[in-house]
Amino acid sequence: MHKSFIENIKKRRSQYALGKNLALSQAQTTELIQAAVKESPSAFNSQSTRVVILHGEHSEAFWGLVKEALRPLVPADNFATTETKVDSFAAGAGTVLFYEDQNVVKGLQEQFALYADNFPVWSEHASAIAQFAVWTALANADIGASLQHYNPLVDAAAAARWDIPSNWTLRAQMPFGSNEGAFSEKTYIADSERFMVFA
Repeated sequence: MHKSFIENIKKRRSQYALGKNLALSQAQTTELIQAAVKESPSAFNSQSTRVVILHGEHSEAFWGLVKEALRPLVPADNFATTETKVDSFAAGAGTVLFYEDQNVVKGLQEQFALYADNFPVWSEHASAIAQFAVWTALANADIGASLQHYNPLVDAAAAARWDIPSNWTLRAQMPFGSNEGAFSEKTYIADSERFMVFA
C-alpha cells in the first residue's frame, strides 16, 4: 500500500512551543495556506470557508485581543496561567483564522430548500476539512501549529480590528510557527472500539 499520504497525516500534531524561525517566507507560507484551503472539498462545492492569515505583529495583536477578552472572565489569581498559555500562541510566526460565510449557507438553503437544515452542518464539515488540510500542509513544511477555539469571545474585537465582513462567522484559530519543542506521543483507542468491518 502506498503510505505517503498516511505518513503526511501522521506528521500533524499539536505544537504549543512555537517560535518565529520559519524556513518559508511569509509569502510562501501564505501561498501554502491558500492552496490547502482552495483544494479542500465542500458540499455542493460551496467553498464557504473564508480565511484570514495574520503574520507577525498582526498575529500578536490577535492574541492580545484574546487575552484582554479573557481578563474579566478569569479570576485574577489564575490569570497568570491563562496569560502564559495565550502568550505561547502569540510567540509563533502567525495565526490562521477560519471563518464560514453565512451568506453562502443561506443562499444554498434558499436554492435547495429540501436540504436547508443540512447546509449549516455541511458548512461546519467544510471548515473542519480546511482546518485539517492547512494543519497537515503546515506540518509537512515543518511548521508547528495547534487548533484553538476562542470564538465567540474574540469575534467582535477581531472583526473591528481587521474589518471582517459581518456575514463571516469565526470557527477556529490556528497559531503556527517553528517547532521549538518536542511533540507528545499520540495514543490510540483499540481498533475494535472504533471500526466495524464486513467483508
